[in-house]
Amino acid sequence: MSEPRTILHLDMDAFYAAVEQRDRPELRGKPVVIGADPKGGRGRGVVSTASYEARRFGVGSAMPISKAYRLCPTGVYLQPDMEKYAAVSKEVMLILRRFTTAVEPISIDEAFLDVTRSRRAFGDGLTIARAMKDAIRKETELTASVGVASSKLVAKVASDIRKPDGLVVVPPGTEAAFLAPLPVRRLWGVGPKMEEELAKLGIATIGDLARLPAERLDHRFGTHGHDLLKLARGEDDREVLEESPEAKSMGAEHTFDDDTADIARLRATLMDLGDTVARRLRASGLRARTLTLKYRDAAFHTVTRAETQSRPTDDSNVVFAVGSRLLASVHRGERVRLLGVYASHLSETGQAEANAQIGLFPKEVAPPSRADALRDELRRRFGPEAATRASLLGRREHRTPSDRVPED
Repeated sequence: MSEPRTILHLDMDAFYAAVEQRDRPELRGKPVVIGADPKGGRGRGVVSTASYEARRFGVGSAMPISKAYRLCPTGVYLQPDMEKYAAVSKEVMLILRRFTTAVEPISIDEAFLDVTRSRRAFGDGLTIARAMKDAIRKETELTASVGVASSKLVAKVASDIRKPDGLVVVPPGTEAAFLAPLPVRRLWGVGPKMEEELAKLGIATIGDLARLPAERLDHRFGTHGHDLLKLARGEDDREVLEESPEAKSMGAEHTFDDDTADIARLRATLMDLGDTVARRLRASGLRARTLTLKYRDAAFHTVTRAETQSRPTDDSNVVFAVGSRLLASVHRGERVRLLGVYASHLSETGQAEANAQIGLFPKEVAPPSRADALRDELRRRFGPEAATRASLLGRREHRTPSDRVPED
């Protein structure tokens, strides 16, 4: 029998809020909510994350900002600074890769690691987890919670048990016992509706589910019931997938305070979203071949349209031009609730240029925009508000669109 794997799940603690508290000492110890809109917490944005001080008031991720403000009116409400968070995330991921190449980021602030082959060099899972946490604390001044187990599921559940700054190890062979007393909603694939269906069967904990006859679950839920039963028993053989640049995507979106059909306002928002995404691409050393528009109208109907380019790009003007074409293809004058821009099929800038050298057409990769490079340098030296497009002056709602994935 092969030796059990050692899988780690690392989750940064209240990541966005923690970064702000680190960089702004006056916020330490205060309830901080990230995701606010320019109206100071009373608008239609959603919470990206909340500091642990804010969570004591009941504020949580994906909650409407308006509700968060009612629960915690004394909190500090901030717009997300995704460029800063992405830069810190990159630092953390580089630390993780010192211990293994088998790192699978699943969001900006969490990742799975398979350290099975790293044990000889760095020690057992507990030793590696402690070393990673210490390195992150020393080099970024942030804390992380880590779960150590033989599977991805159990490691992820373990990382959430003692947050913040937690470290939980589940020895091989004890997975089912560890999971048994926990609420069934902690399992992957169990959302509110599934939780209600399971409650009708008298299932409240993962242990209740694990003891249920397989035939009964199969009859009620089909193959999904079979999968849930395996997870409830701690059986999860999914591998950690090493990150591939081509599989990445990044994006930004904006929810309007009031639904709007004003085409000038829509285009200004689209321009700022395009600038944000292109800037993140450049900061990450990446270029995108596919650009996607997300469009949601006042009736909550959501459509997406994508366009694949002949050459990868990180140019703000190109992203905006493509977004404009896609917007024209779906907008028929109705009121709009949300716009989003996403970049995918990414390649590293250096690799894209190398590919162009061996191609038949030497201009297969677009040269960097001088205007973009100048704006980036001004922002690095003087802050994010140092340079913006003239057409966006005075349009504060567009300056910092929220990231597409709420952070927990």
